Amino acid sequence: MLENFSYFRWQDLVDILVVAFVIYQLISIIKGTRSVQMVVGIGILTVVYFMATVLDLSSLKWIFQTFLSSILIIVIIVFQQDIRRALTRVGKSPFHQGHDILEKDLEEIIRTLFYLAKRRIGALVVLERDTGLGDFIESGFKLDANLTKELLISVFMPVSPLHDGAVIVSEGKISHAGCILPLTQNPYINKKYGTRHRAAIGLSEETDAVVLVVSEETQEISIVRHGALTTVEDEISLTNNLRAIFIGQNNRASNWRNWISK
Repeated sequence: MLENFSYFRWQDLVDILVVAFVIYQLISIIKGTRSVQMVVGIGILTVVYFMATVLDLSSLKWIFQTFLSSILIIVIIVFQQDIRRALTRVGKSPFHQGHDILEKDLEEIIRTLFYLAKRRIGALVVLERDTGLGDFIESGFKLDANLTKELLISVFMPVSPLHDGAVIVSEGKISHAGCILPLTQNPYINKKYGTRHRAAIGLSEETDAVVLVVSEETQEISIVRHGALTTVEDEISLTNNLRAIFIGQNNRASNWRNWISK
C-alpha cells in the first residue's frame, strides 16, 4: 500500500482539491432548484444504459446511445439558467466591491417593510449586487431617487400606479420602480406563494440579487436568495440577515483589498 503513495504527486492533490471544489460549487448552484430532480433523472438514465450494456439489451442500448449522443446539447438546453448563474459566479472577482449598501439604507428599508406588513400592503424590493439588472429595469420607470422610507411607502401604496411592480435599489438609491420580474418555473414551489414571491424567486434564480417580499395576505416578510426563500420572524432577524449579507461581506472585501495594497 505504501508503494502506491510513492506515485502520488503534489499535482494529484491539487487536481483532487480543484475537482472537489468544482463539484461543491455545482451542487451549491443547483441546490434547492428543479435542476436537482433533472440531475437525478439523468443519473437514473445513465444507470439504466449501463445495465442495458451489461445485459446486452440491443434495442434499449441503441435508444440510449442515440439519446446520449446529444447529451451535451440536452444539458445546455435544460440547465441554461444554472450554466448562466455558474458563469456569472466564475466571472466575479473576490475583490470586487459590488454595490455597497450602507447600514442606514438597510435600516430605512427594514422600517419600510415592517410598516407595510402591519398594514397588509404588499411590496417587492430588489437589492442589486454584482450582477447587473439592466435586462429587468427596462420594464420599469426610472426614479434615481434617494432611498427614503416615505418614498418607498408611496410607491407601494395601492393607489400608486407602480405598486404592482418591483423597486430596484442600486448604489444606495431607488433606481427604478414598477419593474416586471421573471416568474420562476420551479413546479415545486409551495402553492401558497403568489406572483410576488414567484417573481422574487425567479429573479434570484437568474442573478445574485437579494429580493425582499412583503405578503399582503399573511403579513410575512421574506428574503429570497439563489432561488431559496426564507421567512423572517421579526425586525431583529431581518436586520441580522441583511447585515450578514451586505455589511459583513463588504467588510471582508475591504480587508482583502487593504491586505493586497500593503
